[in-house]
Amino acid sequence: MTTARRADADADAEVDAGTGYRPVFRVREFRPVFAAHLLSVLGVVIAEISLTVLVFRATGSPLMSALTFALGFLPYALGGTLLAPVADRLPARRVLVGCDLVCAACAAAMALPGTPVALLLVLRCAMAFVAPLFQGARAASLVDVLGPGEAYVLGRSLLRMVAQSAQLIGFGLGGLLLTVLAPRGAITLTAAGFLASALLLRFGTRARPARTGQGAARTSPIAGLRAVLGHRRLRALTLLCWLPPLFTVVPEALLTPYAAGIGASTAVLGLLMCALPVGTIAGELWAGSALTARTRSRIVAPLAAVGMLPLLVYAVRPGVLVLLAALVLAGLAHAYTLGLDGWYVDAVPEELRGRAMTLLSTGLMTLQGVGMALAGVAAEFFPVHVVVTGAAVLGTGAVLLLLAEVRATDGGADGGAGSGQKG
Repeated sequence: MTTARRADADADAEVDAGTGYRPVFRVREFRPVFAAHLLSVLGVVIAEISLTVLVFRATGSPLMSALTFALGFLPYALGGTLLAPVADRLPARRVLVGCDLVCAACAAAMALPGTPVALLLVLRCAMAFVAPLFQGARAASLVDVLGPGEAYVLGRSLLRMVAQSAQLIGFGLGGLLLTVLAPRGAITLTAAGFLASALLLRFGTRARPARTGQGAARTSPIAGLRAVLGHRRLRALTLLCWLPPLFTVVPEALLTPYAAGIGASTAVLGLLMCALPVGTIAGELWAGSALTARTRSRIVAPLAAVGMLPLLVYAVRPGVLVLLAALVLAGLAHAYTLGLDGWYVDAVPEELRGRAMTLLSTGLMTLQGVGMALAGVAAEFFPVHVVVTGAAVLGTGAVLLLLAEVRATDGGADGGAGSGQKG
C-alpha cells in the first residue's frame, strides 16, 4: 500500500472509530480544506452583494444590478462543460490553487477605482467560469484526502452545509460590511479571502499526481461528458442528483408572489425563505451525526421518493404555519443526500473522478437556474399554488423512475461503474 493510500485508509479508520462529524477534523489535511472552503464561500457571497450594489450605484439601473447575479449561470454551465477534463489532466492541488488565484485577481481588479461596469461584469463572468472546475476538483480531491468511504461522505456533507449556511448568513454579513465599508472595500476582502484560500490549499495539502495519463489529456469536453454519462449506473445516479433540485427550487422561486397572495408581511416572507435551507441543514446534521453509513444508504430511496410530497400541500393554498412546516419537512428529506454521495463516489472510476464531480456540480447549478426560470414562466400562465403542486407531482414521478433505474443497476450486470459504456 502506498503512503497516500495508507493515509487515506487511516482517515477512514479514524472516522469510523468515532461518531458524527467531529472525527473528520482529526484528519490533518481536511482542516485547511474546510477553512479554505469557508473563506471561498463567504468571499463569493460578499462579492455578489457588493458587486450588485456597486453596479447599481454606477448605472442606477435595477436591470444591470440583477444582471450581475444572472451572469453567474451561463458562464458556470459553459465553464463546467469545457473545463471538466482539466480536473483529471492536472494535479488537483495545482487546479485548486490556480482557480483561487484567478478569482483573487478578478476580485482585486473589481476593487480598483474607476473599473468600468462592462469590465466588472466580464470579471464576474470569469469567476463564474472557473467555479465549477474548482468545485469538481475539490470534490474529487476530497476522496484523496479522506478516502472514498464514511470519511468522504461526512466531509462532503460538511462542505455542503457551509455553502447552504452561507445563503442564510452570508448576505446578512455582506450587508453589515457595507455599512462600514464601501463596496470596493468589501470586494478587496473577497480578494484577500481567495488568496488566503489558495495559501491554505498550497501549504496545507499534499501534492498528488493527476489521475489521467497523457493519452487521456487529449480528451475533448464532449468526449469527457460522454465518458461520464456513458456508464449506465453513473448516469442514473447523476440524474438522481440533478433532477430533484430542478423541482425543489420552484417553491423558493415563487415564494414572493405566493406570500403576497396570502397577505404575508415581508418579515414572514423572510422566515419562509429560510425554512427550506434550515430543514436541509438540519436533515444533513441528523443523518451525519445520528445514523450509521449503512442506515444512510438504506434511507436514500424512501426519503428521495417522498421528499417532495410535503409540497403537495400547496394544492389547498395553505397559510403561513402549514406552509412553513411543509417547507421544513421538504428540507429535512434531503438527509438522503449523504447516502447518495456514498453511492456516487463508489460508482465513479478513479480516472473519471474529477470530470464527473465537475459535471455534477455544473448540472446542479445550471438546473436550479433552469428550474427558477421555468417556474417564473409557468407562473405567468397558472396560479402559483398550481405550479408548485405540479412541480411536486412531476418531480416525484421523475425520482421514482430514476430510483428504479438505479436499483436495476445495483449489483447486476450493469451494476459496476464501468458497465454499459457506449462505444
